[in-house]
Amino acid sequence: MSNRIVLRTGEALAAGGPPGTAAEPEVVIGELDGPVGTALATLVGDQVAGHTRVFALLNTDIMVRPVTLCVSKVTVKTTRYTNILMGTVQYAIANGVLDAVRAGFIPKEKANDLGIICSVWLAPSVIEAENLDHKILFDLHRKGTTEAIRKAMTNEPSIDWLLENQDKIMHKYHQLGLDGKL
Repeated sequence: MSNRIVLRTGEALAAGGPPGTAAEPEVVIGELDGPVGTALATLVGDQVAGHTRVFALLNTDIMVRPVTLCVSKVTVKTTRYTNILMGTVQYAIANGVLDAVRAGFIPKEKANDLGIICSVWLAPSVIEAENLDHKILFDLHRKGTTEAIRKAMTNEPSIDWLLENQDKIMHKYHQLGLDGKL
């Protein structure tokens, strides 16, 4: 069996804070000399207005390993949103990646060989928060990133779990639609 990590996917939801602070990252992880590396390089070189892609940084000039590209799921339109996304959230993602390495979800010896693409959800309503709690925002996005990576690297949920629980799970927004609340 090969030790190569060709392409793994994961997602997570970290919520419980004030409105606008929930994290719902989706990650793709794989070797830089494979499809994930190609996708990462393509995304970096093909920037799109409103969806700028940036590396996860601890601070300016300090990029994390594995190299992680943050891609916004929301079209960025305001300076405040940009500063929150490219400040607190970018920093949280960087810390979440390092937490995943520290926890052993990503093998430390592969830190220079893997790439991560992290699709980032930051609620557009965050710009309306008068007293945004950046600590809670940071904690939720850090936790969500680590959890998405853990799930990707452990192939969770398993197909057996999904088949067993398929009819027990109701999508929140589908239910709201059924209840006439959308």
